Amino acid sequence: MGIVQRQGLRNTVISYVGLGLGFVSTALVLPRILTPQQLGLTGTLSSIATLFAQVAAFGFASVGIRFFPYFRSREAGHHGFLPFLLAVPLLGFVVVAALYFLGEPLVLSLYETDAALLGSFYTWGAVLALFTLLYSLQDAYLKALFHTAFSSFVQDILLRVLIVSGALLLAGGYLSFRGYVLWFVGANGLLLLLLTGYVAAIGELHLRPTRQVLAVRPVRELLSVGAFTLLSSLSGTIIMYIDMLMVGAQVNLAAAGIYQVAFYISTALAIPARSLNKIAFPLLADYWKQQDLPRMADFYRRTTRLNTLVGCLLALGIGLNLDFIYSLMRADYAQGTTVVLLLLGSRLFDSITGVNGLIVVTSPRYRFDLIFNTCLAVLTVVLNAVLIPRLGLMGAAVAAVAAQVSINLARTWFVWHSYRMQPFTWRIPLILLIAATAGFLAWLVPAQASPLLTMLLRSTVLTAVYAGLVLATNAAPEATALLRQLWARVCR
Repeated sequence: MGIVQRQGLRNTVISYVGLGLGFVSTALVLPRILTPQQLGLTGTLSSIATLFAQVAAFGFASVGIRFFPYFRSREAGHHGFLPFLLAVPLLGFVVVAALYFLGEPLVLSLYETDAALLGSFYTWGAVLALFTLLYSLQDAYLKALFHTAFSSFVQDILLRVLIVSGALLLAGGYLSFRGYVLWFVGANGLLLLLLTGYVAAIGELHLRPTRQVLAVRPVRELLSVGAFTLLSSLSGTIIMYIDMLMVGAQVNLAAAGIYQVAFYISTALAIPARSLNKIAFPLLADYWKQQDLPRMADFYRRTTRLNTLVGCLLALGIGLNLDFIYSLMRADYAQGTTVVLLLLGSRLFDSITGVNGLIVVTSPRYRFDLIFNTCLAVLTVVLNAVLIPRLGLMGAAVAAVAAQVSINLARTWFVWHSYRMQPFTWRIPLILLIAATAGFLAWLVPAQASPLLTMLLRSTVLTAVYAGLVLATNAAPEATALLRQLWARVCR
């Protein structure tokens, strides 16, 4: 088995374990130990650091992966590529850090309610940003070298274990909250040290700068691609983190913590789609290469059907059992119940509209993906600015739903208008009708004294009715064979 296959297999396992661990830690364990304000503070610091590092990097993480093959020469230290990869972002970090500290009064004025608390950790936000920046650059370097499993392990598994460990120490009285925040920052620093040690261990820590690096590819070209990549990646980061940042600024950090937990509960709905997208991306790229639009259209319809089928079941399973989920946390977090329902609706619509984004990004008109992402980022910021002061947490959720639905409709129309492909057949409304029927019958199950018992009863009714109706109507032929096999085993 080649290195790419080995690393790919390891990454797949690590990714699924990390997703599960991330959901359990962020949505269940941390909210049981940390107050909403404490969770909101660490989430805000992490979000600020991520945006800080993204701007400072100037897209060089992606540039490193894209252009490294031109520099590859282990005997020549890759012509000084690693020092160059680090130098430009570190220069950017100095510039952004200066703006960050000069803008401290402005930032703290936005977080007026919690300015004293955030201000006491403001400098640590810059330290966390530095760790995040250097980690992302070394991670990109390792990806270019086809060594990705170790960095995935420390990021997706080890970091989460360390964060949960710090929270347990806080709960046991071994750490103060300030100590926990420093533990949180230090855990990210440890990851950076481990990654640096790994790069050295595989003999690829070439830190001696050379002038050759300037002759392999034009610097202007690298900077130009970096700027384009920065715009694309920054819009994605804004979409991911701006809700919580604006809730913290316009309401308070406790509200940001509540929103963060609600957001992570809803991410369970995105896991199947993300897994499918990993398979869909290379397939779509191959279809474009072969100009096989009929097969692409068929794949578009089938994946949309599967996403709808799985997404409806998960959305109902989470929505019907929110009382049980929130019973595992501090009572304050239950204020996010309606937020979860709205975010589930947003993610479900994203699943139902299928792989339209991947079709755009792999198509000859891929630059429109940047336009869509930029529009989504701008629309999200504007809607949050308008709705959060009026509706608080609900405003952020409504903004997320409105922005996601609008952009997905635009992407779906764009794919249809450009390539005459759309993902909907008569089976989509049939699946929605089945989901509504199964969800209603499960909702009719009366609440029991134990939230756990209520969850088990409702989940059993939901799954049985949903699977039975899907089998009876053949609503999703792709899933029928699997369901029949499972049903046969249950009957035996």
